Amino acid sequence: MSQLEGKKAIVTGASRGIGREIALEFARQGADVALIARNEELLNSAAQTVRELGRTAAVEAVDVTDEEAISAAIARVIEALGGVDIVVNNAGGNSFSAPLVGLRFSGWQKTQRLNVESTVHVLQAVGPTLLEQKSGSVINLASVAGIVGSPLMSHYGAAKAAVISLSRSLAVEWAWAGVRVNTLLPGWIETDLTQFLRDAPDGGKGALARVPMQRWGTTAEIAAGAVFLASDASSFMTGQELVLDGGLTIMP
Repeated sequence: MSQLEGKKAIVTGASRGIGREIALEFARQGADVALIARNEELLNSAAQTVRELGRTAAVEAVDVTDEEAISAAIARVIEALGGVDIVVNNAGGNSFSAPLVGLRFSGWQKTQRLNVESTVHVLQAVGPTLLEQKSGSVINLASVAGIVGSPLMSHYGAAKAAVISLSRSLAVEWAWAGVRVNTLLPGWIETDLTQFLRDAPDGGKGALARVPMQRWGTTAEIAAGAVFLASDASSFMTGQELVLDGGLTIMP
């Protein structure tokens, strides 16, 4: 039996990588899906696959850091889907590494906008609907960088730690309405964003040196975790972090 049959889901950052795979797996599990990201061409491609799986797809090509644009987009997709049960804040990321000393503050701010403020914009837009209907599952994507020291990535680690803290606080704040809020923390995952590491002279072995399972995770494995958090299988779970990292964070 499909785990998300008849559910309505919103997934940000859904044009590629982890977000795309979550959207497609939700569709495979019976959910209708709204896909939000900036690249309309890639969104339409993913949406077509959702439709080929027999589910409804809605597309909004917007910048999640634009508060007004994302608020309007959320309203449109809720109307298009006929409601919302699941929200996945996957949009985010990091494009550089640098020591804190000498880091341009504009770079720090850009990272916070993309990872933290975008999440807040979506939650403020969708929150009233979830609270009014007194149900829903929110899944915020963070990273293991938010719970372990990440040299040269303090800007990114701090942003993801903020997402984790936000999720815990919101889990308490929204629990009265039956709205669950959890965080998904991937480790090293095979996506286009990590391709440069796998293309390194050592074939990515340096990145895996502290991963006990000695392999890269897949987007399918992260999507499976998202399905668990979205489904009734996790109905008594809120304010928690689901870490999928091959054991990286348990290493001394």
